[in-house]
Amino acid sequence: MDLRKLKTLIDLVAESGIAELEITEGDGKVRIVKFSETNQVAVPMQTQVVPVAAAPAQAAAAPSAPAEPAVPAGHVVKAPMVGTFYRAPNPGAAPFVEVGQSVKEGDALCIIEAMKLLNEIEADKTGVIKEILVENGEPVEYGQPLFVIG
Repeated sequence: MDLRKLKTLIDLVAESGIAELEITEGDGKVRIVKFSETNQVAVPMQTQVVPVAAAPAQAAAAPSAPAEPAVPAGHVVKAPMVGTFYRAPNPGAAPFVEVGQSVKEGDALCIIEAMKLLNEIEADKTGVIKEILVENGEPVEYGQPLFVIG
């Protein structure tokens, strides 16, 4: 398929109300899927199954139990992008920071690998690392808490 034709199809999907387009031309096949926040949120809601008998008990317990783990008091450094979290510059090296270590604004805290690029994440506040909230090698989402600086 011609690259200009493919670009036109991508633009068509992006500007229209359709979420997915699949075209077969000769022996080639192209599938274009539009990604949006609403698509991402809707999927877990559709797959969630709650037994009818347990629903009243869950509704009563929901206000007392937080949905997400509580983040300790202090300044929270959040992930500026989606990627894979690494505590050290390479597998054999010592981690950038440890709990209890003092950091200054601009000091390297970790690396987030996104699309084969290594992005060094720096402290945006001076203080002491109170907690590291992500394990080495775990995927992280945009805005996910990574460190607590006190």
